[in-house]
Amino acid sequence: MTKKKINLIIADDHQIFLDGLVALIKDVKDINIVGTALNGRSVLNLLKKYTVDIVLLDINMPEMDGIELNKIIKKEHPEIKTLVLTTHNYPDKIVHFAKDNANGYLLKNVGKIELLTAIYSVINNENYFSEEMKKKYMNSVFNKNNTTDEAPLSEREKEIIKLIMKEYTTQEIAEKLYISQHTVNTHRKNILTKLNIKNVAGLAVYAIKNGIID
Repeated sequence: MTKKKINLIIADDHQIFLDGLVALIKDVKDINIVGTALNGRSVLNLLKKYTVDIVLLDINMPEMDGIELNKIIKKEHPEIKTLVLTTHNYPDKIVHFAKDNANGYLLKNVGKIELLTAIYSVINNENYFSEEMKKKYMNSVFNKNNTTDEAPLSEREKEIIKLIMKEYTTQEIAEKLYISQHTVNTHRKNILTKLNIKNVAGLAVYAIKNGIID
C-alpha cells in the first residue's frame, strides 16, 4: 500500500522566505506542497480547492494575520493541523496560540530536521513546540521576579500604538495595515493587557516614555 502524502500549505508574507522553505522540503517524498500564500485570505482560498493536512503559517501577514487565520482554520476546518513558524520568541505568543488550539510553534531559525520533526509530530496528533520556546516559557513562569513585568511588544503592536496615538479609528488602522478590524481589536486588547494599562491616556504616557512616539 502506498503511504499517503502529507498535503501542506505554507503561508508567509516574505516571498524569499517562502521560496526558501519550498526548496528545503520539496524533495521530501512524503510531503506534497499544494500551495503557498502571502496572506491569510489566500490560504482560505486554497483550502476551498485542495484537501490539506497541515498549514505552516507566519504571524504577521497582511489582509489576515496568522492569529486570525489559525482561529478560522480551527473553527471551519478542525481536522487541519496548524504549525506556527515565526520570528516572535515571546512566551505570551505560545500561550495565545495554544489557547487557540494551534498544534505547534517554531522559530524561523530552526533547521530542516527539526522542521520535519515538527510536521510529522503534529500530523501524528502530537503538539510540537521548539526547545527554545519551551525554555523561554518555563523561564517566564518560574523567574517572574527576575524579569520585567511587561512582556515585550511586537513590531505590529508598536505600529498599532502609533496609529492609535494619531487618532486613527479601528477601521482606518485595519485598512492601513491590511488586517481585519477584529485583528486590530485583538492587538489592542493584548497591548493593554501586556502593559497593564486601562485606557488610551495611559497608553500615550507609555508610548512617550518608551520612545514609541515623540
